[in-house]
Amino acid sequence: MTKPALTDLLHAAVTAVGGTERPGQVAMAEAVAEAIDSNVHLLVQAGTGTGKSLGYLVPALAHGERTVIATATLALQRQLVERDLPRTIEALHPLLRRRPEYAMLKGRSNYLCLHRLHEGVPQDDEDGLFDPFEAAAPTSRLGKDLLRLRDWADETETGDRDDLTPGVSDRAWSQVSVSSRECLGATRCAYGAECFAEAARERAKLAEVIVTNHALLAIDAIEGAPVLPGHEVLIVDEAHELVSRVTGVATGELTPGGVNRAVRRAAKLVDEKEADRLQTAAEGFERLMELALPGRLEEIPEDLGYALTALRDAARAVITALGNTRDRSVQDEDAVRRQAQASVENVHAVAERIVQGSEYDVVWYERHDRYGASLRVAPLAVSGLLREKLFEDRSVVLASATLKLGGDFDGVGASLGLSAEGRVTETGGAAEHPGGIGEAGGAGAADGDGDDGDGEAETDTGVPRWRGLDVGSPFDYRRQGILYVAQHLSPPGREGSRGDMLDELTELVQAAGGRTLGLFSSMRAAQAAAEELRGRLDVPVLLQGEETLGELIRRFAADAETCLFGTLSLWQGVDVPGPNCQLVVMDRVPFPRPDDPLMSARQKAVEEAGGNGFMAVAATHAALLMAQGAGRLVRATGDRGVVAVLDPRLARARYGSFLRASMPDFWYTTDRNQVRRSLAAIDTAAKEGV
Repeated sequence: MTKPALTDLLHAAVTAVGGTERPGQVAMAEAVAEAIDSNVHLLVQAGTGTGKSLGYLVPALAHGERTVIATATLALQRQLVERDLPRTIEALHPLLRRRPEYAMLKGRSNYLCLHRLHEGVPQDDEDGLFDPFEAAAPTSRLGKDLLRLRDWADETETGDRDDLTPGVSDRAWSQVSVSSRECLGATRCAYGAECFAEAARERAKLAEVIVTNHALLAIDAIEGAPVLPGHEVLIVDEAHELVSRVTGVATGELTPGGVNRAVRRAAKLVDEKEADRLQTAAEGFERLMELALPGRLEEIPEDLGYALTALRDAARAVITALGNTRDRSVQDEDAVRRQAQASVENVHAVAERIVQGSEYDVVWYERHDRYGASLRVAPLAVSGLLREKLFEDRSVVLASATLKLGGDFDGVGASLGLSAEGRVTETGGAAEHPGGIGEAGGAGAADGDGDDGDGEAETDTGVPRWRGLDVGSPFDYRRQGILYVAQHLSPPGREGSRGDMLDELTELVQAAGGRTLGLFSSMRAAQAAAEELRGRLDVPVLLQGEETLGELIRRFAADAETCLFGTLSLWQGVDVPGPNCQLVVMDRVPFPRPDDPLMSARQKAVEEAGGNGFMAVAATHAALLMAQGAGRLVRATGDRGVVAVLDPRLARARYGSFLRASMPDFWYTTDRNQVRRSLAAIDTAAKEGV
């Protein structure tokens, strides 16, 4: 049978989901198909509205090999599994003559644990198990959540927390879920045959397409115990988030509370001698942490080194003892032992890692007003880890609306472990795409050496081979949006109220008639701005943290006069097409805090290697956030509005052009009067329904 043409498959899929074919989507699908066939990895930037999900789904399904799709957000996972995949598979069936199976797979703690539900939660301070259903008052929020969970357990087919609507608190969920380390294992658990997490794994083994998240992908790569079935194609959507998610998984933490919890859990299962030794080490660590000041530890102080060594050695002795002793007097001993072992193993692993002192790790103290001090360790970079674990054995496609920073893919590629040495181009230069912009990895791209179609995923030196492609956007950004930089304002300092910025913000919101998404670099700044504007203007101002994020976004989208102010999650998590979001304001360039231990360590490492640490780390971090934030404005072809940056450095500083080149190509101005007139005109047109 003749293999159906990719364009015919894409047309069928787009028609099935009620979409419109875009030139950029076609270019993306063709590039993904080529990457899979040639084993050359692909970074593809597909702007909002391109339809990038179908741009990678169709060629992956047509290829017919097992594919893992990893996303950063729950919303996209659900869209793929509940809408895009079923419709696409049905639409392609007449052409492909098959219906590929698909499944969603998450970490174990996302699934309800029947053992926990029926047997209770091992307690830290007493023998036996604690039944939360008996202990929680039926009228309390926790009690109501637990009763709902018990009823839901009899109805659900998946046990997936995200299928429970409305959801429950983290506290309630923790009573009925376990981490992978705490799990007894299907063969040892009385409920193993009915286990929701095991059922999800079995479905994934039989599926051709597996939808998962960045965190599980990172665990699969880092921890050496495969949780994902073997696969030939990996697609990482929202790939701009991957480095931070992998860093999070690779970060270890010790707190006095966590160490003491490990002591309590182990004490009932080991001899008094081992328990006392761990208790003594925990007390020494806690005394040190009471005096800890926030900041990076470039060298481990002698007293901390002694405390961690004592903690490591005592934890190792307890782990050995846990494996050699049994105590039948402990109710449900296996569950209690497994939980204790998981806690003590974490203490041992983090203490050992810090004591060993790798030059590739960063160690620092943090102090939280509510939770106290913690000791953390994270990798200086994850590029080497990703290069080794992600790009060796299969084709990888990395897709996002924001992968080109400063006009090329170099920065993001390097952070992912894809060096300029491995970049390839089409014969004759950069790949062409709609809009006439050629891009094969940015300025200084390789001339194609080694790209002879031999299907090898690496160069002779073992460097992964990759290509960068920007397929553009269906939006006419220069006609639909304005980038306004308030260069007349005073530069933001670390402290101070920035009164002129608040005046400017007030005037802009007033001109826009509300309709404003305020993106702030800190929660304190967002709170101050919300309080100020609530006193000055007669428009509703919603503030992140005062309600669930989903409810805030719903209320913002429902009322044209409403404004929504917040911080990090709003820079990337808001999708409000139409006239109710016509002004996006950024209070300042979102550089990382100067005292951020991990970012400052990464910046220093680049400088010591002869590079520009500020541009490679701080400016790149800010560029990614600003690209994401500016992307909140235009979400549909009819959207119009203004992105206003209330930080004159974007216009004046040398790095300003790099940051602006990372954002959508809006019409650029510093004329405050022009912007007010434009906002007023947009507001009037929206009210008149034009």
